[in-house]
Amino acid sequence: MKIKYFQDTDTLYIELRAAEVAETKDLDENTLLDLDSQGHICAITIEHARDRAEIPKFSFEQIPA
Repeated sequence: MKIKYFQDTDTLYIELRAAEVAETKDLDENTLLDLDSQGHICAITIEHARDRAEIPKFSFEQIPA
């Protein structure tokens, strides 16, 4: 899993697994789902992420497996 935040566009990209994207669907006006050829979700893109989550900043912590 990879999570990327693009501060300049306030976009959060969550890659659940590496796979070739066959289709991108709009879940709503600001949320996109990337699907593989079997219709499984590969990634989620959230536009206006800070505003939608009502948080002033993002931080994350990696937990050892």
